[in-house]
Amino acid sequence: MSYMVWQDDLNTGIRVIDNQHKRIVEMINHLHDALDHRERAEIGDILDELVDYTLSHFTFEESLMEDAGYEFSRAHKRVHEVFIKRVADYQLRFRAGEDIGSELLHTLSHWLFNHIRNDDKAIVDAVRRHMQEAAVDDGSSTGWLGRSLRRFFGVARR
Repeated sequence: MSYMVWQDDLNTGIRVIDNQHKRIVEMINHLHDALDHRERAEIGDILDELVDYTLSHFTFEESLMEDAGYEFSRAHKRVHEVFIKRVADYQLRFRAGEDIGSELLHTLSHWLFNHIRNDDKAIVDAVRRHMQEAAVDDGSSTGWLGRSLRRFFGVARR
């Protein structure tokens, strides 16, 4: 039986974000299973994977917010930063040999679902509106494609 179960009220309606959130839930469930079996090496591997994936998810989400001009993106990013520091502390404690399992699972599950239901749901309108505008991009240097090319390659589309 899964430790965490995805619920419909967690869906933001932005498929790529929802799929990333679901992947994080899967990783938390794998961590739970590894803790049940007391497989320390596997716990470490899953914890590292969870941290790496969550960091990339946060970076993606923050990029969407910034591109969309979401007015509270700085505060949302700060929430991510605080969480990253918290999880990094768990990693250090784990590597030092401390049994952090139940505390970590409790923190991850409550934080994730609370963050999705509150902070992430708040970005949906701005991100969706921006995605719809991007879908009708005129190809100019000020459109989504031009901004993306400039950001990633330092060139503007002509």
